[in-house]
Amino acid sequence: MTSARIEAASPAATAAVARHAVELTRALVRCPSVTPHEGGALSLLEGVLGAAGFDVERVAFSAPGTPDVENLYARYGDRRPRLVFAGHTDVVPPGDEAAWRFGPFDAVTEDGVLYGRGVVDMKGGVAASVAAAVDFVARNPDFDGSIAFLITGDEEGPAVNGTVKLLQWAKEQGEAFDHCILGEPTNPDRLGEMIKIGRRGSLTGRLTVRGVQGHVAYPHRAQNPIPALLRYLQALTGAPLDSGNERFDPSSLVVTSVDVGNAATNVIPAEARAVFNIRFNDIWTLETLKEEVRRRLEAVAGDGPRFTLSFDPSNAVAFLTEPGPFVALMADAIAAETGLRPELSTSGGTSDARFIKDYCPVIEFGLVGDTMHQVNERAPVAELEALARIYLRMIEKYFDAAAAGALA
Repeated sequence: MTSARIEAASPAATAAVARHAVELTRALVRCPSVTPHEGGALSLLEGVLGAAGFDVERVAFSAPGTPDVENLYARYGDRRPRLVFAGHTDVVPPGDEAAWRFGPFDAVTEDGVLYGRGVVDMKGGVAASVAAAVDFVARNPDFDGSIAFLITGDEEGPAVNGTVKLLQWAKEQGEAFDHCILGEPTNPDRLGEMIKIGRRGSLTGRLTVRGVQGHVAYPHRAQNPIPALLRYLQALTGAPLDSGNERFDPSSLVVTSVDVGNAATNVIPAEARAVFNIRFNDIWTLETLKEEVRRRLEAVAGDGPRFTLSFDPSNAVAFLTEPGPFVALMADAIAAETGLRPELSTSGGTSDARFIKDYCPVIEFGLVGDTMHQVNERAPVAELEALARIYLRMIEKYFDAAAAGALA
């Protein structure tokens, strides 16, 4: 298919997009959307996107034992390819508000830095993508393709009634996606350093060792579970799970809690417990990793106190978006704006990309994440403006490449 080239933004238009991104970030921060409360953030986006010609739907989901959550889906155009931006407007609680330099929901700018809960994680990313998309469709109303938004209010919460269900709902409505950009904060120190092209998986295990309670003066009449627990933990942590591979660091197993619940100094406890978390690469699946943990424990069990092992439910598996034209376009847009060639990384924790990867290739690029979830969360205004320009460049490059048949 051939079509006219995309109209690129003029310097004046680009500057207007940058200003819009900052204004929209401020407006979103002023919405107190602490998970699971919508706080007015989705209503604000509904108004902005609806006024720009997007078809917008608000969708709420429920599940037993979890709060109801509102989500937003918006789309402009009905042709392929469809580029989707994903993100969340919910934020973590502000913590001690007296410790903030300004009110966490006041969105105050001082010395070129915007303060507020969610500026970095990730209302700034959402605002930058919306500002870029709104400008693009205004200048290219009949472009060959579509732009969509998947915005959840449940990323910082249980992640049960958010993106995972919104994707399922969209599929049931006949919606399909070709590529996705998730605007989570990805850069360690400077905007433009890093694109996330995958994520490690996460698995939490709970290990319990039962002994026989008794008096410390008569240890032969008791069975102390603590030495056995230490032996089991050494079996789990003493040797690496793997050596990593070209795209992933080695998997890590970290013990996060050891507890016997024993306040007495003259009593051998009846039980000892430990909790551990594994961040694993794509060498493993959840099933093979569980098997390896059990194998290591069984290897040192011997005749001593036995263990019981359970795993928390997990939907966080390791995945990789293979580098190709889509990743290259994003890297080029970043380099054109910042002068940096971004590292292609799979580091960090989990994100909603773990759900999106089942529907289309997904990459993550957003602000510098050094203050996310902290008191005085903040971002330089110049970085918010630059992020909006990067997204705008990416949209223009993406649909130009699609028209030229260069996305395959």
